[in-house]
Amino acid sequence: MDTYALIIGISGIIIISFLFNIISKKTNIPSVLMLIILGVCIKEFGGEQINTDVFANLSVLEMVGNVGLIMIVLEAALDLDLKREKIGLIVKSFFVALIALIASSFAIAYIIMYSIQDLPDLYKALIYAVPLSIMSSAIIIPSVGGLKEDKKEFMVYKSTFSDILGIMFFYFLIGAEVGASTSEIAIDVVKNIGVTVIVSILLSYALVYVFQKLTSQVKLFLIIAVLFLMYALGKKLHLSSLLIILFFGLVLNNTPLFFRGKLSKYVNKETVKPIMHDFHILTLESAFVIRTFFFVIFGMFISLKSLIDWKVTIISLGIIGALYAVRFLTLKSIVQKDITPQLYIAPRGLITILLFFVIESHPEFNITQFNEGILLFVIIISSIIMTWALIKYNGGNVKDVLLAQMPSLKVDKNNDALNDKSEDNIEHSVEEQDFNNF
Repeated sequence: MDTYALIIGISGIIIISFLFNIISKKTNIPSVLMLIILGVCIKEFGGEQINTDVFANLSVLEMVGNVGLIMIVLEAALDLDLKREKIGLIVKSFFVALIALIASSFAIAYIIMYSIQDLPDLYKALIYAVPLSIMSSAIIIPSVGGLKEDKKEFMVYKSTFSDILGIMFFYFLIGAEVGASTSEIAIDVVKNIGVTVIVSILLSYALVYVFQKLTSQVKLFLIIAVLFLMYALGKKLHLSSLLIILFFGLVLNNTPLFFRGKLSKYVNKETVKPIMHDFHILTLESAFVIRTFFFVIFGMFISLKSLIDWKVTIISLGIIGALYAVRFLTLKSIVQKDITPQLYIAPRGLITILLFFVIESHPEFNITQFNEGILLFVIIISSIIMTWALIKYNGGNVKDVLLAQMPSLKVDKNNDALNDKSEDNIEHSVEEQDFNNF
């Protein structure tokens, strides 16, 4: 491909993604859906001019997805203020995420088992079910800005916990020894979490202390590089690497809490504050770009034929029903009241897609009868439900909100070459201005 054409393409996709974000804020339609559609259009209409196979392959998608995962969790951690009065909120969001993840995984696993011929065993079905049970913080975090502060923080905490717990659960299932008992797997999980938490805390304190001492103006990408290194090394050592990223972000954003008493002398709040501000902007911008290309590449990867398969539709609707039933029961039992629109904000996205491609690289767990159209169907429907819920929460009518973004028809009954509606608006504004001045 021509170098300049590639530059034009990359720049164009970023600009279009920025416009999608503006549309998303006005309509509450997740920009992720628009990015996936953009990827599909590039594949369908630009396939002859663009060799999409170069980009739409597992290795590229997995690499971009992992980088995006790091940046999204880091971005979420930098938004979380840990205060004493928020302990209840954090505990609630953790248990809602944990219970919903486990219950949804087993419910979906049984749906997969009983809907596919030559039934796979529960273990394989569970490996496929876990990615579908993980909420997408990549979609939720940018979408909940209009909620009340307590609801917004609950969704940010819950989606972050859902990401981390789901990924840990998935990799433990993938990495468990064949024939290992449930108790052995549980012991491995506890050991892994314990070791990861200790390593994460020590590394976070050390990194914050060292980076505040750096005098060079070029240090933000050094921090990013070190975090990527820690993430990759953690993966090699079979640790839950996302905990390292999460703890670092929490410590950096809450230094007064973590550096108290005798530890307070090891941190300079005035030095850390500008670092945190610049770092927050960097992660926000980077997460936007990576998320953009991940979902566009995913759009190039998928096949639309699977969406017209009636069996795919039935299985997908069963999975969606199970997800929201579990979510309703969990929120009712723990949060108890005022559970809307949180109940409907449960989209699937980046992590779900990424983990499905991890399954592809482990042939021993593959279920050949599983149609990947189920994945796309669940992502689309869950995002549409979230869109509807957010519009209704903000007091809007779905049709009015969506149609408001469409170009309006020009009506000129008095033949003065001006839009009658615009004339009415101008006249009303002039009258109101005259009245106010009077």
